[in-house]
Amino acid sequence: MTESRAPDVTSRIMSAVKNKDGEAEMLLRRVLHGRGLRYRLHDGTLIGRPDIVFPGRRSVVFVDGDFWHGNAWRLRGMASFDEQFRFHSRPEFWRAKITRNVERDREVNARLAEMGWRVLRLWESDVLKDVNACADQVAIFLHGYPNAGETTPFCHAD
Repeated sequence: MTESRAPDVTSRIMSAVKNKDGEAEMLLRRVLHGRGLRYRLHDGTLIGRPDIVFPGRRSVVFVDGDFWHGNAWRLRGMASFDEQFRFHSRPEFWRAKITRNVERDREVNARLAEMGWRVLRLWESDVLKDVNACADQVAIFLHGYPNAGETTPFCHAD
């Protein structure tokens, strides 16, 4: 299958994709704030520029987009990571790009851990599916217990 639009159009579309303040992140932030949890946002002094930062607990939370961080194939019911690129016009480019993003996530996790920070990563799709369960995961991550509701393990921490 070939791409039906010019590369410059695709480039403009992709550059418009938000890297912060997305729907899932905003939803999670509202719930966490409603539970009395206070945090900082997108701390540029930390590697990876985490979405949500709890400085007093030296803990960070990332809300990772499923496509960009390598989870889309699972959501689409595909058999493998590589299968999702079958219909892309430049499969090698996309495979390499997303593979590098996943590697970078691991590197960021390791570097933050070396600096004494704890890292929790949540999938965007999980936040959108059940924000309260994800907020429970954040509460358990921070305090060892949920603030409300039952806990469902929706994290993909490394």
